[in-house]
Amino acid sequence: MADTAPEQAVGGTANVSSTGFEAYDARPWLKYYPPDAKPDLEDLGYRNFGEIISKASLKYTKQPAFTTCLPTGTTGTLTYTEVDRLSDQWAAYLRFFLGLKQGDRVAIQSPNCLAYPIFLYGAAKAGCVIVNINPLYTVPEIEHALNDSGARVLVMIDMFADKLAAVLPKSKVETVLLTSVADFFPTARKLLVKTVQRLKKMVPKCPVKAGQFVEALEIGAKQLANGRQLERDAVGLDDVIALQYTGGTTGPSKGAMLTHRNLVSNIAQSANNLEHYLPDKRTALTALPMYHIFAMGVSGIFYSVGGHNILIPSPRPVANLKPAFEKFDINFFPAVNTLFNGLLNEEWFKQDPPRGLTISIGGGMAVQDAVAERWREVVGHPIYQAYGLTETSPGVTTMPIDGPYKLGSIGIPYASTHARIVDDEGNPVPVGEPGELVVKGPQVMKGYWNRPDATAEAIEDGWFHTGDIAKMDEDGFFYIVDRKKDMVIVSGFNVYPNEVEDAIARHPGVREVGVIGVPDDETGEAVRAYIVKSDPSLTEEQIREHCKQYLTNYKVPKQIVFRDEIPLTPVGKVLRKDLRAEALRELGRA
Repeated sequence: MADTAPEQAVGGTANVSSTGFEAYDARPWLKYYPPDAKPDLEDLGYRNFGEIISKASLKYTKQPAFTTCLPTGTTGTLTYTEVDRLSDQWAAYLRFFLGLKQGDRVAIQSPNCLAYPIFLYGAAKAGCVIVNINPLYTVPEIEHALNDSGARVLVMIDMFADKLAAVLPKSKVETVLLTSVADFFPTARKLLVKTVQRLKKMVPKCPVKAGQFVEALEIGAKQLANGRQLERDAVGLDDVIALQYTGGTTGPSKGAMLTHRNLVSNIAQSANNLEHYLPDKRTALTALPMYHIFAMGVSGIFYSVGGHNILIPSPRPVANLKPAFEKFDINFFPAVNTLFNGLLNEEWFKQDPPRGLTISIGGGMAVQDAVAERWREVVGHPIYQAYGLTETSPGVTTMPIDGPYKLGSIGIPYASTHARIVDDEGNPVPVGEPGELVVKGPQVMKGYWNRPDATAEAIEDGWFHTGDIAKMDEDGFFYIVDRKKDMVIVSGFNVYPNEVEDAIARHPGVREVGVIGVPDDETGEAVRAYIVKSDPSLTEEQIREHCKQYLTNYKVPKQIVFRDEIPLTPVGKVLRKDLRAEALRELGRA
């Protein structure tokens, strides 16, 4: 591939008859940008990510920045001034009390809570590298993240502290701090939550020596009071801010090295496309976990513009979101397909959908057409599907708010982002035809931590190979067909699981569905569908007859398995690798 950046074409139209890169490099999507949006971002306006936090905090002071809303409706809130002060204290604790140096890794393993933004923003201000760890990880998974990253500090939610005895001896962690979902709540509410947790035995006894996160902040405050000062300019845009481990849906997770430039750029890119449309009341419901790059990115976007993030510690069951919708005027809702679908199956949501909700952003996985259509009927506006990856910090494309709405499309690329569709040899694919999506832009990661081989395989001349099969139409709108590794080949024909899942999801008796390919002596591979019923009387034959309305015969599932649940990632992606492993064991081919 060429090493030079593609030429700009503001408001131009691609030569769609071309089979070369010209059709993509002309960026036909630019004509659908908002009137005040820029095609390219020349000056980010910030020296590092921490400066975003400091400047926003000075501007919005006493406005609420983060509120944790528990399933009971109990809430705790931090203002912009409080987030800035507490994150400064955390930065001081890391640099002055623990003596950590710029680039040292610090890990957090916690669901959404008020401690999370303090940890993230303070570590960024200290110049440390953030390692986000899923709190539901098993001991081997925690060991992998800690050992691979070399983290020296671990902040953990107290509800999972019993895993520490098995994990710490095999890691380089020197300091362990515990936090609680009730930390930073008003005293009375904090005591109430802790009493409930104790009665329900939700918090186990910690088997190792550990401090408290809130006490570490007090120590940091003393360091600052004694005249120690943080070096605000020491961290540069090209320094690493996070090792964000990939979801592992197709294999072992790798640490994507995201820089301050990556995150600052993606915040600026998102604001560039969305600022014109964000209402005066910028209240976002953050039900997705902040340790995932999608929610982490959205929280940064909203913080930079004075938004109010409502944090949900766990979106399961979906009824946990009900108090937040009742208490707050939610007008921005980033979610994944399973969460949208789950809400549409809740009677309380269907009977009284949120009237203030104006923008729903779907990402993390493909939004099924059936779910998008039902959401529009119930809520009154569409799901604006977006696309991104851990390696792109995360945003690459989004559906324009006032542009043509194209069902099934992931929209158009952000400012300063270039996208192409290529074949297996890296050659251009004609417009409208499927191939691998490759992207170039300031949000693309630096590489994989300690994995130069994987980095060289993923990034060629600045172009990141997403591993997703996609296509672009004549207007410059992109569509994800499926993951390249998930494609099923039946008698030489390509079958994309997303397409089959979307067709099956249209059946009213289906709640959730996951599709994989399994070995087959006759056709090489066969399509297998795992289905969770919403109608107990649903049969295999009914599914097959339904599929024949939407799919050619070789795409119709040869095998159908009904089950009570499907393995999902914390953000709701179907874990196809787990389904494949299970199927291979069942078939004796593991």
